[in-house]
Amino acid sequence: MIMVLAGGVGAARFLSGLIQVVNPADVVAVVNTGDDTELHGLSISPDIDTVIYTMSGSIDPERGWGLRDETWRAMGALERFETVRPAGSAAAPRWFNLGDTDLATHFYRTARVREGATLQQITEELRIAFGLSVAVVPMSNDSVRTIVHLADGPVPFQEYFVRLQHNVPVTRVEFVGAESAAFIDHSLLTDADTIVIAPSNPIVSIAPIRALAGVDSALTARRDSVVAISPIVAGAALKGPADRMLVELGHEPTVVGVARIYAPICGTLIIDSQDEHLVAAVEREGMRCIATDTIMSKPGVAASLARIAIDVPSNKGDH
Repeated sequence: MIMVLAGGVGAARFLSGLIQVVNPADVVAVVNTGDDTELHGLSISPDIDTVIYTMSGSIDPERGWGLRDETWRAMGALERFETVRPAGSAAAPRWFNLGDTDLATHFYRTARVREGATLQQITEELRIAFGLSVAVVPMSNDSVRTIVHLADGPVPFQEYFVRLQHNVPVTRVEFVGAESAAFIDHSLLTDADTIVIAPSNPIVSIAPIRALAGVDSALTARRDSVVAISPIVAGAALKGPADRMLVELGHEPTVVGVARIYAPICGTLIIDSQDEHLVAAVEREGMRCIATDTIMSKPGVAASLARIAIDVPSNKGDH
């Protein structure tokens, strides 16, 4: 069994490649829920939905999120309420786009939450509804919320990422509730043949999972069979604010900086060929390093990358 610790877009693309080279039934994706939110009274799990939509072939290929052939009539109709909304009211926000067909997912999730279903149960039902044979599970059934601290004060992650377009400096990131939340299934951490840390933001996609009790200690105990893929290529993030967050929080915005974050829990870091000159620097951080093509927008790269990642534990002596 292969377990993948996953964020959103980069992880979803990697998982799509992974299920091309191994039996999908042998894969478990444990997905970050720290950026879950509630809008319009709806329970929204952006990373889970991105993973399910992508692996089922339902994702919008241009945006990399939401559903293909989407329409936006409901969001557009909210504009009529802007002139009547009282000052200070949070009703009818339009900064977070929810497509008309995407709304159905959130309607279903919200109704099931109100019926008492766990997030794991709901995610399993969504997985089946979208025709996936890959196990997709939330990192926890308990609420964990990523709070991003800015100069003007703290905001929930989605406000930082979407409303503020992640272009304001971050001073701290906090995972509220992580101290009491339980990891979804500790047997996954011990029984998996290989654990892959997907090319997701190490600070706001992977760190919320690591913040749960027992996760880091379990990974450390088996670090030789833990493989991470750097989301940083040539000093920049392919998508999102990972590079800027690394700088703002005191990390080096390179694959070496990523290596320093992951070295305690992970034995191998896979980096892009553009960073091949940094292999020795990564290895000085105590990790094995493999340079290959990691930019999954090109055909065949995700499957090739997945094959390399799962072969690492059985080829530890090779360089």
